[in-house]
Amino acid sequence: MDYDKVTTGMGEECGVFGAYDMDGGDVAGSIYYGLFALQHRGQESCGIAVTDTFGERKVHSKKGLGLVNEVFDEESLALLKGNLGAGHVRYSTTGGTRAENAMPLVLNYVKGTLVIAHNGNLINTAKLRQELAYTGAIFQTTIDSEVIAYHIARERLKARNAEGAVKNAMKKIEGGYALVVNSPRKMIGVRDPFGLKPLCIGKRDHTWFLASESCAIAAVGGEFVRDVKSGEIVSFTKNGVVSDMSMAIDEKKHARCIFEYIYFARTDSTLDGVNVYHSRILAGRALAQSYPVDADLVVGVPDSGIVAAKGYSEQSGIPFGMAFHKNSYVGRTFIKPKQSQRESGVKIKLNVIEEVVRGKRIVMVDDSIVRGTTCANIIKMLKKAGAVEVHVRISSPPFLYPCYFGTDVPSNEQLIAHEHTTEEIRKMIGADSLGYMEVGRLKEMAGGLGYCDACFTGNYPMEIPL
Repeated sequence: MDYDKVTTGMGEECGVFGAYDMDGGDVAGSIYYGLFALQHRGQESCGIAVTDTFGERKVHSKKGLGLVNEVFDEESLALLKGNLGAGHVRYSTTGGTRAENAMPLVLNYVKGTLVIAHNGNLINTAKLRQELAYTGAIFQTTIDSEVIAYHIARERLKARNAEGAVKNAMKKIEGGYALVVNSPRKMIGVRDPFGLKPLCIGKRDHTWFLASESCAIAAVGGEFVRDVKSGEIVSFTKNGVVSDMSMAIDEKKHARCIFEYIYFARTDSTLDGVNVYHSRILAGRALAQSYPVDADLVVGVPDSGIVAAKGYSEQSGIPFGMAFHKNSYVGRTFIKPKQSQRESGVKIKLNVIEEVVRGKRIVMVDDSIVRGTTCANIIKMLKKAGAVEVHVRISSPPFLYPCYFGTDVPSNEQLIAHEHTTEEIRKMIGADSLGYMEVGRLKEMAGGLGYCDACFTGNYPMEIPL
């Protein structure tokens, strides 16, 4: 049987979670719930690796393809004994869907063991991989995270401690990354100098946490402490918490991924002091100011379009409604039925509530248009359900350029906006009007912080090797 992957909308990034219980309690359960809260960041594979800092310091790990609750059960978590650990949920940006590409990666080397969980993407992977291969490295995976792990392990042979090895590796790697790196008695959090990828710190009693988003810290009953700063290396040991900012760069160069605020992050997360829910409300308000229209109802495409739709409604005075039922048991990426079956991926995931839209002029808010097929299908469904007009408002500008830092924006040829004008896209998707977020208004969503909008503008925060 021929199965295809159907992706509706953007590809996600990955999620990382680290835990260190200074009292010696097992952390696998906390990591499980932390990953569960980060499941929206990747549904392809997941893994947990733990070690006991008080015992033999052997790493116990389990990883596999699938969702967190498919890969782990009570029995497997009970076997993961250890008070220091890292977890990962993966969406492949490099390397493809293979079980061996699941993280965290565990490396055994002269100095002991190294566990690494990585969110992001390097832009100089090919060069670094070639250098390592010529000095005898044998790769077990096809992902760039293994390149990072090898470089940290090699630098550890020369450095005074694991933090020094991480710092030396950071001098070689280029791109966007948030890392949880565990050595036998230490948990280290790392964020790239541009701050492209989010990472934050939490605490519960005597347990420290590192997580891609604050919602994961809340999920394990922890208290949010602060965000890891751009370019920071922060280490947690029994002696306390130490911060190293020597890899930091000028704040004017900071370039947080704007798509965290538009789409990736959960609405209950706060990233670098900016609340995601508030960001999306502002996006909707901006759209209503830029593209007003006479309509009867504003609706959002679940999940990330809903809050922006609420903002549009508040600004325009047009009532907000729920026009879609979303099947909660379908991930953002799922298996498509055989071609002989006529159900499309969108219908499996979303159904229109006819009573809500019949006879109405609808403003439909969504987070992005990538290839255009998903949006066209949803508009078709709304009109079939009796919507008189469908006015589309998108809370991001048109995608014109690929992302090199871990967001799965397809190549230029696949981006509908790269080849077509807004009016052409409007006709292609069957909308009565179409308005995209203006690039200049993105700064409101980022709360005035430095951000990366290269997928819309082509202005990358660093030089991209061609």
